[in-house]
Amino acid sequence: MEISVRKGELASAPCDLLVVNAFFGMKDLQGATEGINQALDGDLARFMKEDHFKAKLGATFLMRTNGKIPAKRVLVVGLGKKEDVDLECVRQAAASSLNVAKELGVHSVVSVLHGAGAGERKAAECAQAMTEGARLAHYSFDTYRSSKKEKNEVVRFEIVSHQGQDVRQAIKGVELGELMARATTYARDLVNTPAQDMYPEKLVQAAQQIVKGKGTLRVRVFDRSALARMGAGGMLGVAKGSDHPPYLVHMVYKPKKATKKRVALVGKAVTFDSGGLSLKPADSMMTMKCDMAGAAAVLGAFSMIAQMAPACEVHGIFGAVENMPSGKAIRPGDVLTAMNKKTIEVLNTDAEGRLTLADTLTYACKQKPQAIIDLATLTGACMVALGEEITGIMSNNDDLAEKLSEASKTAGEKMWRLPLEKNYRKLLKSEVADMQNIGSRWGGALTAGLFLEEFVDKTPWAHLDIAGPSFAEREIDPYTRKGATGHGVRTLLSYLRTL
Repeated sequence: MEISVRKGELASAPCDLLVVNAFFGMKDLQGATEGINQALDGDLARFMKEDHFKAKLGATFLMRTNGKIPAKRVLVVGLGKKEDVDLECVRQAAASSLNVAKELGVHSVVSVLHGAGAGERKAAECAQAMTEGARLAHYSFDTYRSSKKEKNEVVRFEIVSHQGQDVRQAIKGVELGELMARATTYARDLVNTPAQDMYPEKLVQAAQQIVKGKGTLRVRVFDRSALARMGAGGMLGVAKGSDHPPYLVHMVYKPKKATKKRVALVGKAVTFDSGGLSLKPADSMMTMKCDMAGAAAVLGAFSMIAQMAPACEVHGIFGAVENMPSGKAIRPGDVLTAMNKKTIEVLNTDAEGRLTLADTLTYACKQKPQAIIDLATLTGACMVALGEEITGIMSNNDDLAEKLSEASKTAGEKMWRLPLEKNYRKLLKSEVADMQNIGSRWGGALTAGLFLEEFVDKTPWAHLDIAGPSFAEREIDPYTRKGATGHGVRTLLSYLRTL
């Protein structure tokens, strides 16, 4: 599907589906939508009223034009209340229109630039959000289907505006939106791939493929023997039960212009989590191919980082392991020594992600970044607290947490800050080691964050627990269906663009 922008009049645009919008609660149509209504001799407003169309966010109204204008059909997409319209509304509106187009089996879509008129948003950011919404709604993962159904595909999605300045800005927005969407779908593909084909070596290959031929990118890979020399006891311990060896992967992006700014992105990369000897119930294991979604988000960001060219140096780090039970697996009660020499009593082998992150966060600190951001499908407790759609942010630095929150709003990825309650540290106290890998029954997301904080020294750090939104077990919104979401990728890239 090609997404483009051009200057023109909607009423004279030939296409299979013409898309305009409306606000909830507005008595009269406005702007381009009213222009189409007039071209249709008032039929649009009349039929909308007859069908009691309320223009709630994502709601759609479809009608045929009967030859009154070149477009065969007109689709009105609800933007919700005018005062509530933000970029996420624009993103969802574009996704909703693309979904209708797919259901109709049409080839060409022409759309108004949602949000830039009466919505009073900048043309570039609206075009970016529309591109993300349409492209992500267009995504499908059918690699493993034996026969792919032939279907009519949307081949052209065109944004049309009569304002020349808006067109010029929207073109830039579409270019950025394409990069954001491609990075997100790259992460989706990695996570959707079954663990039989997405094991630690495959994540290594993904990183190597990303940097290939790009002068601003490089990668280093540390195998089992190297990890032993480095003292990466957390990773080595988790990997003991698997036939697949562990790897620590370190990608680096250096901008062409020298800079002192340096950020480290760290992703949890457990390619399948059975729970180890603390074996998960069967139902809880069914989606555990997604336990490397943190690393997938880092890889997704790096897949487009050279094209986006942020002004800061960026390090992408993950420790790829598989957590399996076997005669060689670590046992509850075993003690591991992390890369920073701290000892950890493993009371539950299903709390393994934090053991690998202990090493990768320590390694990240050695790169001397000004900030570390880790993403991990870490705790079910975070889902209990915030549900399936919201990431929990924990941070030792208010400024970093605030910047990430703002970036997440721009990206349309929901995040909420949780506290690092110092009084809960005692819950991680071990009788035989420096600390244990689980706390009490309560506040599990917070004690996990406190555990990770032990491995970042005083470096400004933020932990994103993406256990809920990384993998959708139901349709979340018009561009997020069941399966991997690529959550976190756009937040990372939006954040990096501000540095």
